[in-house]
Amino acid sequence: MTTVSGTTNDRPSAAPTTVRYGVIGTGMMGIEHIENILHLDGAVVTAVADPHTPSRETGRMVAGVSHPVLEFEHHRDLIDSGACDAVVIASPNHTHVEVLLDVLASDLHVMVEKPLCTTVDDCRRVVEAAESGPAGRVVWMGLEYRYMPPTRALLDELATGTAGTVRMVAIREHRFPFLRKVDNWNRFNANTGGTLVEKCCHFFDLMNLVIGSRPVRVMASGAQDVNHLDEVYDGRRPDVLDNAYVIVEYDNGARGMLDLCMFAEASKNEQEVVVTGDEGKLEALVTEGVLRIGRRKDGLHVVAEREVHDPDIKHQGLHHGSSYLEHLAFVDAIRTGDDPAVTLVDGLWSVVVGQAAHRSIEQRRAVEIAELLG
Repeated sequence: MTTVSGTTNDRPSAAPTTVRYGVIGTGMMGIEHIENILHLDGAVVTAVADPHTPSRETGRMVAGVSHPVLEFEHHRDLIDSGACDAVVIASPNHTHVEVLLDVLASDLHVMVEKPLCTTVDDCRRVVEAAESGPAGRVVWMGLEYRYMPPTRALLDELATGTAGTVRMVAIREHRFPFLRKVDNWNRFNANTGGTLVEKCCHFFDLMNLVIGSRPVRVMASGAQDVNHLDEVYDGRRPDVLDNAYVIVEYDNGARGMLDLCMFAEASKNEQEVVVTGDEGKLEALVTEGVLRIGRRKDGLHVVAEREVHDPDIKHQGLHHGSSYLEHLAFVDAIRTGDDPAVTLVDGLWSVVVGQAAHRSIEQRRAVEIAELLG
């Protein structure tokens, strides 16, 4: 039994004074997680794992500025090392199911990057594994777009009843193409789950959260029209969508819509979230850091606008500080024993909508959610 920072590796027990993190997958997002952890009080990265040697060495160097960091080629060796209290899984999407099942077989706290898995079936496997795990273990779904400061401000305002009963949610992301990843794994649906799972699970999660009801039907249109058309890897051409419209119908009668374009980097706002209820309308302009509030019920039809900043953010990173705020909540849950604010079930439902949208595009029809859940 290994004792570090006044606690043991057995669960359940008092939370450690210093939470020791292992990071599995040290590509771009793994480094993003390491940098956020380094800005947390009472947290340290003690180990990294990645089969890609340059990525692994970069992760060790970034994490080990002030202390030695263990370095593993295989994630199972990190899990078995006894050097960590919690792990972050930031490996390629198609590896999540194997890595997460191995972590869930241990007693380690875990945060897994989006998407939960690349298929609904694999998502259900890991949800079941998590539910049979030890009491007190925090299993956190990494959906940091919930923590974007303008989006959080929108959620807070929505909770006051400003918009009334939510009837419509419209989300627009007009952005740059997918970045290059190791071995170009993110150019193929088989590895990513498809663009509407890989990228857009964030937005379907926000729709599910705001509407507060289960999705029942998805209608989508999309294609690969501009990006990666001239690329070839090992004789294969990329097949990831670069634009789509998705409409989601919910059990309570509300609707959500996603407008995605990944060849629209010449945009002032990369992301916009609009929630309209029977009494008002809320708009989060994420890139600008602005929240707009409009009320129709008052009869004045005046729109108020305010800038949104979060003084708790110590590291902006790649996502406007949202990853830092997510980590702050995760480590707080570890220390307090609270339930995770974002669960694997949330991750499952975001993948369900994305996979239904892909099926709708492929088969040119509306897809019932029940088809994917059996």
